[in-house]
Amino acid sequence: QVQLVESGGGLVQAGGSLRLSCAASGRTFSNYAMGWFRQTPGKEREFVAALSWSGQSTVYADSVEGRFTLSRDNAENTVYLTINSLKPEDTAVYYCAADASPYTTPPAMGARTQYNYWGQGTQVTVSS
Repeated sequence: QVQLVESGGGLVQAGGSLRLSCAASGRTFSNYAMGWFRQTPGKEREFVAALSWSGQSTVYADSVEGRFTLSRDNAENTVYLTINSLKPEDTAVYYCAADASPYTTPPAMGARTQYNYWGQGTQVTVSS
């Protein structure tokens, strides 16, 4: 059973930074792409970023390109989302997701349907 546990959310002022973590367990972490999504009340969960199994390929939503950075530590079974220059519109619950299939590459990594395991979410609130 794959389990994903996010951490690192919180309240931050606009322009600040956060690093979200997602610890995975239950299967061979290094074979699968990992993604991050976010959701605000009343809206669909939207894609934010994804990182390939090798860590060599990334996909970012246009709205976060240049501000969000993904990385992974396969030895620690953890993926990190570093968020810089936070904006109030980044306020959301951020979800970590694990790919359903091994060795997925872009652009498929950007599709919500590619992921079948989800964490419980971590709240990010950006004050203006």
